[in-house]
Amino acid sequence: MRAVIQRVSEASVEIEGNQPRSVGRGLLILLGIARNDSREDVMWMVKKISGMRIFTDTEGRMNLSLSQIGGDAMVVSQFTLLADTKKGNRPSFDPAAPPEIALPLYESFVEKLGLALERKVFTGVFGASMRVSLVNDGPVTIILDSRLRRGAGEVPER
Repeated sequence: MRAVIQRVSEASVEIEGNQPRSVGRGLLILLGIARNDSREDVMWMVKKISGMRIFTDTEGRMNLSLSQIGGDAMVVSQFTLLADTKKGNRPSFDPAAPPEIALPLYESFVEKLGLALERKVFTGVFGASMRVSLVNDGPVTIILDSRLRRGAGEVPER
């Protein structure tokens, strides 16, 4: 499971030309689900994201979590995060889970995140054509991969 987490002052998703769903200060989470992901990946990702201290405190340090600031969360499914770009110029999306696997995990992620944050989590529509808009605050963007159990920028110890 991969997630691109963006700290936002506002974000919205327009689904197939309908009225946009929007959030204020908080997180926009783009979520990609791989073929071999499981409930364990969901739980790791929820725990990591809900506890992540990336909001500034009164001293200007990133020291507060989403719950601590009472912020919003919006989750948008994005299978393209699993793109395999090793060969040629056309990405392969074979690593991405098919809908019958991905949808239940996506729904579980949204539900568990809402429970962890003790608030409603806003979403796009799984598999729909969407337009996502955001104002990245910072900018702060973090990439997580549940298979690596770390952020994409972290270097493994030797």
